[in-house]
Amino acid sequence: ESEKHIGSFKPQELANIALAFATLGVRAPQLFDAIARESEKHIGSFKPQELANIVTTFATLGVRTPQRFDAIARESIQRIDTFHPQELVNTAWAFATLGKPAPQLFDAI
Repeated sequence: ESEKHIGSFKPQELANIALAFATLGVRAPQLFDAIARESEKHIGSFKPQELANIVTTFATLGVRTPQRFDAIARESIQRIDTFHPQELVNTAWAFATLGKPAPQLFDAI
């Protein structure tokens, strides 16, 4: 049901709903696809914590969305100096956990 309304969610709400599902260990492929698509559309308006939370959540559940991870990596690189250390650690962990190469991101970190 949530995926029908996902377009009206703000970045923090997208990150929070993804985190809630991951915390509960609930796999909801359609919801996560919708979150990934919507996140990519509005990636520039995500705060560093929201970017880190999205990729960490996806990695926790093993959700693989390579093209969206590329978008998150590019955005993170552009704003790397605004990330807190824990956000950097979480982002690096997520990419490593999913085996997603992101050499430029890792160089920036």
